[in-house]
Amino acid sequence: MSFNVVFFLYLAVFFIVLFYGGWITRKWVNSANDYLLGGREVGLLINVFGVAAIGFAGTIITLGPGLAITSGFWGSFGFGIAYLFGGLALYGIFLAPYIRRCGAQTLPEWLAMRFDSRVRVLVTIASILGLIGIMANNVVSMAIVVNGFTGWSLVWTLSAIFLLFLLFTYVGGFWAITLTDFVQMCIGLIALPLMFIAILSQFGGFDFLNAQWSGPSSYWTHGITGGQLPIFSLQYPSLLTFIILFGCFLVWGNNYYWLRVSSTRSEKVAKQSFIYAAVLLALVPYLILVITGLYAGAAYPDTFEPKGTVSPMAAFGVVLKALPVGITAFALIGALAASISTSTTALIGASSTAVRDLYQRYVKPKATPRELTTPSKVITILLGLLVWVLCFYPGGPLYLFAFATAWLGPPSVLVLLGIWWRRTTKQGAFIGAIAGIGVTALFTLLELLQVFVIGTYTHVGVVGLAVTLVCTIAVSLMTKPQYYGEKQWRLDGSPDSSALSVTKEEQEVLSLIHSGYNTMAEITDMLGKDSTVSNHLIEMLDQKRFVFRESYVGPGFYTFRLGEEARKLVEEGLLVIHSERGMVSKEDLVILQKVGAGSQQLHEYIQKQELDSLKISVIVAKLIRQGYVNEGGLWRRKMEITSSGQQLLQAHAALLQEKGA
Repeated sequence: MSFNVVFFLYLAVFFIVLFYGGWITRKWVNSANDYLLGGREVGLLINVFGVAAIGFAGTIITLGPGLAITSGFWGSFGFGIAYLFGGLALYGIFLAPYIRRCGAQTLPEWLAMRFDSRVRVLVTIASILGLIGIMANNVVSMAIVVNGFTGWSLVWTLSAIFLLFLLFTYVGGFWAITLTDFVQMCIGLIALPLMFIAILSQFGGFDFLNAQWSGPSSYWTHGITGGQLPIFSLQYPSLLTFIILFGCFLVWGNNYYWLRVSSTRSEKVAKQSFIYAAVLLALVPYLILVITGLYAGAAYPDTFEPKGTVSPMAAFGVVLKALPVGITAFALIGALAASISTSTTALIGASSTAVRDLYQRYVKPKATPRELTTPSKVITILLGLLVWVLCFYPGGPLYLFAFATAWLGPPSVLVLLGIWWRRTTKQGAFIGAIAGIGVTALFTLLELLQVFVIGTYTHVGVVGLAVTLVCTIAVSLMTKPQYYGEKQWRLDGSPDSSALSVTKEEQEVLSLIHSGYNTMAEITDMLGKDSTVSNHLIEMLDQKRFVFRESYVGPGFYTFRLGEEARKLVEEGLLVIHSERGMVSKEDLVILQKVGAGSQQLHEYIQKQELDSLKISVIVAKLIRQGYVNEGGLWRRKMEITSSGQQLLQAHAALLQEKGA
């Protein structure tokens, strides 16, 4: 059979799997929290594949082999090290625990918690523009690759790819994207090793590289024309600029990585999934794609620039043309899946930001998660259509992708300073964000218009990083910080005698902490409000010295305990069981009873009471930590009550009857 026929058959099967997944996952969406966040139910393996799927994208399919040709093995793999370990792994170790505890569903939402609404709005707009640029780049890049092999119309190919990812994202939201990521990684983990075996069969073992490499030095360190990747150069490409652009900017300041943390079942899952994803990507996709580039350079040295006319970034396609049709088509489907997966992740990242940080805040501030479901889908469609229009803009993908760095860079600086330097002020963050985004955008535009090419001296991202960092620190040192940034403020203290009263909302927060919900994420989800609301309540209680933080930097910033005076305020009005495994409230007991009765009864109870999925997830997570419930399930949680849980129910059967459960 011809390549077109084989590829079309593979493509048809791929489409069917995606649409079937979207149809199934639509049943899991009962509110905006399910649509945009998966109800915080995503488990370890699924999130490992989800994070890895973002990294296995159209960018690495071109850059991995291309850099191997121009800079040798370590030059190309250096890009992977910068992104995987300087970006993903460090994100999982140092940032994921903090993000998971803070409760903010989006990066701009956290910026409002830590700083103010001005920073939130600014970064919201910047994030949406940056993510749209990433989407446009991926869609067009993949359409061009498919067009080059099949000869199909570029416009129709682009439109078909766009329509595919938009439709199933619209139907299933975050769950549909999670399914796509899983399918994509399964395809990639099969297709790339098969492609590698076919390359060895076609060209021979590594002796072929030693014999045919045309460069003046070893393929380990130099490209086919003797090029080598600099380490500390401020000009792009270098290992340093790779770390800044693909580690710091595209990971730490990116909203869809934030979503990948927020959607997980626990802090442990969030942390481990990023570390495991980095290792998985390094060992399979990145390593194989780098070796693919080496074989392309050894087998076709006169094909690539500057000796030939083909860009080294097209090495993946050049090698595929030498392989059997079945392998080529399957590998191309894997590349298509990689592009679609990253595009849909960027789309849900932009949609969640628009819904949570613009629509809910300024249009429908009192809307419930269920009421936000339809607006979430509509906004997803509107943003998707904007991407489709931008795909046809002359030179649009290159322009938008370069511009995306400007939008995603400064937020990464604010994340690092906001988490680890408590002296960072609202004014410093705002001025730093404006200065960083403005300067980076300006120099990017000047370079694209060839008015002033800053790339001759350094990469525009380095300038944005420096300006944001300097302005934020300088303005912060000249302005007054939040109360916890003052030198004299301490973690412990005694309440002022004039501040012993609390509001009804503050009383509710104290009761939740007393019940064992002691992180901002748990409090926010139990209250069912925007995290800026729960953050304000915590700050008021902290200043009254009723609540104390574990620390003022890192994850402990969003972990709380009650002061002695606060305990006196909550013990009278709240019935909490002091079990050996921790505090258990009446509401916890009811959910535990429903878990014991089976998933159907739990589901019916949730529907009848119109309980939010995030609230149920928090209660279940606490019962799991306490050993009253065991969890499993590859996709959604599957729960069963333990013997300790049964004993707890039996011991408090009278309380459950009183509750009417």
